[in-house]
Amino acid sequence: MSEMVETVLGDLEESKCCQINDEGDVSALNLGMIAAYYYIQYTTIELIASSVTAKTKTRGIMEILSAASEFSTLPIRYGEEKNLQVMARNLTHKLPDSAQFHDANTKALILLQCHFSRKSLSTDLRADQRMIVGESISLIQAIVDVISSNGWLKPALATMELSQMIVQGLWNKDHVLMQIPHFTKEIIDRCEGYEGDEPIESVFDILTLEDGVRNDLLRLPDEKMADVAVFCNNYPNIDVDFNVQDADDVVAGDPVQMIVTLEREVDEDEMDEDEINQMGLVAAPLFPKEKREG
Repeated sequence: MSEMVETVLGDLEESKCCQINDEGDVSALNLGMIAAYYYIQYTTIELIASSVTAKTKTRGIMEILSAASEFSTLPIRYGEEKNLQVMARNLTHKLPDSAQFHDANTKALILLQCHFSRKSLSTDLRADQRMIVGESISLIQAIVDVISSNGWLKPALATMELSQMIVQGLWNKDHVLMQIPHFTKEIIDRCEGYEGDEPIESVFDILTLEDGVRNDLLRLPDEKMADVAVFCNNYPNIDVDFNVQDADDVVAGDPVQMIVTLEREVDEDEMDEDEINQMGLVAAPLFPKEKREG
């Protein structure tokens, strides 16, 4: 038993999750606390810390995410290697040169890209994809914490963008209106071709349309139109304000303190109790778990 404990502690120390002093006392390090908070494997947090850099972009974060140890137990069923090879030919981003189709983490990367492209999958692959997508958010949050510990802004923003992609099942370059339930490329084309006073560029623009114009552009049955209305009405409208403390005394290169205020516009007088309780719940039909804002 003591040998097993020493081996485990040695692995944790090597991965910079803890440190052991000469007296044998063990104390947690930053990586260890992050891994414990998000319930992720120490090998995953070690991979994240050794892979992410100040220049890592969204594609790099996606590859780091898919390489997590949490996905190494994904099954590779009989015949799936050939299916994965075929799927890989049409991916938005080419697989790394080191990718092997018998590797579960390669499968995770392929299924993640299929999620963003909303590709049809077999029942088994769909189940695997749901597991990957559902487990990704806690891993994404751990990646953000590791990046933030290094003070890197751009990879942090790229990681948060990837989180939004995972929740909505869209690429970051897809049209913003595609996150609305039942919207298709045909509907987007009609919205882009609309020749009204103002162009339709955001979810809020859908709300401001006249009923007749909206119905003509969307051409959806009543039950689907109701889903669109719920999504658009719950879409957060947030104002951001900030105030720099002691702004007159700020010198270039010095750290500053800021107070950031977020204010959400809500008309509770026109909302029933159920709508108030549902506030903050993200409308994400392609995400397998309940997701709240934030």
